[in-house]
Amino acid sequence: MHNYMLELFYMGGSLFMGILTLILFVILTMTIRTWVKFSIHQWDVSTAQHNLTYIKSIGFLAFVFGIFGQLIGLYSAFVAIEHMGGISPAMLAGGLKVSMITTLYGALILMISILIWLFSDALIKNKAEQNH
Repeated sequence: MHNYMLELFYMGGSLFMGILTLILFVILTMTIRTWVKFSIHQWDVSTAQHNLTYIKSIGFLAFVFGIFGQLIGLYSAFVAIEHMGGISPAMLAGGLKVSMITTLYGALILMISILIWLFSDALIKNKAEQNH
């Protein structure tokens, strides 16, 4: 499984997959920071919830960035096809499959960010109700 994930990372393009992974780390870091700041009472409920909206927005950025990576990959593939002439349908399907890796990764990061947002928002509201 580990080798397969690493292979997908490289097939998707190190640049775009690296940036998407960096975005994922930013989301996770912001989540931990929000939980810690709220838990030690440095942030109130509204500040913590406001920070959580950034987590969701960064998730959407990851998805859009994944689509952008796919479009660049498709453009490069079409340029190569144009120069080569004809290619087999299997080769075209393989290229399309590879071009979707960044979009799928961006969508996964978006889903993670939305789940984090939903869970964290409920947790913060619950703790705020307990404190009052």
